[in-house]
Amino acid sequence: MNQSVCSFSAVPLFCLLFLVSFSSSQLDYKFYDKTCPNLASIVRYGVWSAITNETRLAASILRLHFHDCFVNGCEGSILLDDSSEFTGEKNALPNRNSARGFEVIDSIKEKVEKACPSTVSCTDILTIASRDAVFLAGGPFWPVPLGRRDGLTANETAANTDLPSPFEPLEDITAKFISKGLDVKDMVVLSGGHTIGFAQCSTFKQRLFNFDGAGNPDPLLDGSLLGSLRGICPNQDDSDTNLAPLDSTTSAKFDNSYFKSLVNNSGLLQSDQVLMGDNKTAALVLTYSKVPFLFSKDFGTSMLKMSNIGILTGQKGEIRKNCRLVN
Repeated sequence: MNQSVCSFSAVPLFCLLFLVSFSSSQLDYKFYDKTCPNLASIVRYGVWSAITNETRLAASILRLHFHDCFVNGCEGSILLDDSSEFTGEKNALPNRNSARGFEVIDSIKEKVEKACPSTVSCTDILTIASRDAVFLAGGPFWPVPLGRRDGLTANETAANTDLPSPFEPLEDITAKFISKGLDVKDMVVLSGGHTIGFAQCSTFKQRLFNFDGAGNPDPLLDGSLLGSLRGICPNQDDSDTNLAPLDSTTSAKFDNSYFKSLVNNSGLLQSDQVLMGDNKTAALVLTYSKVPFLFSKDFGTSMLKMSNIGILTGQKGEIRKNCRLVN
């Protein structure tokens, strides 16, 4: 697997960087080399086709992977529809009317099933797809060890409680990352995924109009950004679903401008901007704002750590034929 994924002309440098440190007795970089040799190409083309049609889908696919791994572990629970046995996670508060990209994973899975029936898990497809989405948006490339299997259930309650919220204080967000086996550095670097994508006005509107409960905006928010955001998100209920870029500088390019925005008090979400209010997290933000190469390297490393949370391997779980349904 690692040989095929490192075949891009632009990729070898990152392959040298990321092939090094991650290993797991449960996963293997060459897991599908014999059973589904064209897997990497099928997934890559599916992601490329999707984001060529709509650049926003790169961020959507990355977010799906994050929201999957933080609930029950990386086992594809985010992809399941409601069933008679359980309520899925798609309508949990962090996902309702915002989690998207399911049809991209469905399309890739359909093509993979034709090439390699009942062989590749939806979880592995989502894991590879999130890596490819970052790379195709201009970000780093990291080889992905494979062999995850799909879970048999979903957990709406856990989705409501385990996923970090844009309204939470930093200590609560930090605790959620630590509970998943990640650390403060992982939290800061993975937050850098907000360098692409958009957020609904409802997730930050309070900062614009009533941050202190007395009708005043967040005093830390850059004034020019405040004016721009008030134009996108007028103080009325029907603007709640309007979209603003998480990174107003290069919203479709995966780079380190997210961290530069935080340094300039231009973070969109309060949960992002608070990273500058703690000495340890602020130091990391400043470093990544100045050293894009380090952000790229560390992002790949943290994504590998995240993609190993709560995985199912061996005979646990199953290989779904349809990512939306348990077999």
